[in-house]
Amino acid sequence: MTDSLNGKAAITGIGETEYSRGADKSSIGLMLEASLKAILDAGLKPQDIDGVIPYSLGPVGEEIMTGLNLTDVRFSAQTPMGGASPVAALQCAAAVIAAGVCKHVLVVLGRRGSSDSRVANRIAAMPQFRQISEFENPIGAIAPAQLYAPMARRHMELYGTNEDQFAEIAVTMREHAMLNDNAIMKKPMTVEDHHASRMISDPFRLFDCCLESDGGTAVIVSAADRAKDSRAPVTILGVAEGHPDSPSTITQRPDLMTLGLAKAAPRAFEMAGVKHADIDVAQIYDCFTYMVICELEDLGFCKKGEGGAYVEGGRIRLGGELPTNTHGGLLSQAHIAGMNHVYELVRQLRGEGGAAQVAGAEIGLVTGYGDLGDGSVAIMQKAS
Repeated sequence: MTDSLNGKAAITGIGETEYSRGADKSSIGLMLEASLKAILDAGLKPQDIDGVIPYSLGPVGEEIMTGLNLTDVRFSAQTPMGGASPVAALQCAAAVIAAGVCKHVLVVLGRRGSSDSRVANRIAAMPQFRQISEFENPIGAIAPAQLYAPMARRHMELYGTNEDQFAEIAVTMREHAMLNDNAIMKKPMTVEDHHASRMISDPFRLFDCCLESDGGTAVIVSAADRAKDSRAPVTILGVAEGHPDSPSTITQRPDLMTLGLAKAAPRAFEMAGVKHADIDVAQIYDCFTYMVICELEDLGFCKKGEGGAYVEGGRIRLGGELPTNTHGGLLSQAHIAGMNHVYELVRQLRGEGGAAQVAGAEIGLVTGYGDLGDGSVAIMQKAS
């Protein structure tokens, strides 16, 4: 049934480390720090955790269990979907909770993307590497900016999407990051600054590209009956993942501009029982400015080709119709593979967003985007 996971689980605890470009802790150390904060925030003890879902590119579940001295883990898994993994992990956690396997599942990510795990190493570790080597590498596409640039250029050629619209996203993310104490990029940015930044892979300029950063983020997903005992639960209404056609290679795809999110979004909205107009705040995976435009289209907030115009006029800024990435996103807060987006949505729905709080936020969504087009989305609501 489409409503099978609606209301069955809630996020009861969140934790994050400092985000930086030079962490003095290992990836596992960052994960353990964030996990302990999330467990404490949920009002739990480590021994209460009976499920573990760590990020697929990093330390495995057994290392988390050992580090936290977890003694009764009944389920562990990974969701190997790149930046779509954290939100997809929420679906996995909610499913095993609904099945009665677990009561409290830890979803955690820690990375040293700035200090250790450079782009080339991450690409080589991707499950799709053999297909990338066969189809993308021969035309010079190695790094993510090179892989996704043709998608953006195609959108520009077909629909007239332009640099000013990309800049609107970059500038908005920077403005939001400036309100966040735990953000890396705090220097003001203008449209002119965006346009003057150096070209990385046409049409992506430096300020169209996300950060490389270090940090850890964790959330606790709990059964609904157990969530009632936590201080500020946020209910998962709808959650889904989707994969594009030809998911392991972009160049063999019939449509470069349609993501797996286009398949996931209708399922999540139907499960949640809400409409687009009900969404008060959104955290959209922003590895590149263009991806925000594409995801808004595939989510159904506007038609394909209208995303560039949709973001104009302050619509995605604080005070706008759809405040987006209120923490600064991957573009200006930090690249924690989207786990920081999950953290921020929970913070907003709890009313704990500080200077970036969206007034009256009760329902929000968060997306994930993974190599090479996987999508995930979760719709959540402040518990009554």
